[in-house]
Amino acid sequence: MHGRPCIRGLRVTVADILGLMSAGQSREAILQEYPYLEGADIDAVLAFAARQADHPIIAAE
Repeated sequence: MHGRPCIRGLRVTVADILGLMSAGQSREAILQEYPYLEGADIDAVLAFAARQADHPIIAAE
C-alpha cells in the first residue's frame, strides 16, 4: 500500500478507516462494510492515530 500503515497486513489502510469515521460512519457500519475487520482493528486504528497526533516535532535551527 505504498508505505501507508495498514491494518494487520490487510489491504485496508489506517487512513481508509479514519476517513470513514470522520465522514460519520459508525463502527458497526464499518465492520459490516469490511467483514474481515474486527472491533479491535478499529481500536488499533484510533490508538495509532492518537500516538501520531501526539508526536512531538522539534524544529531545526
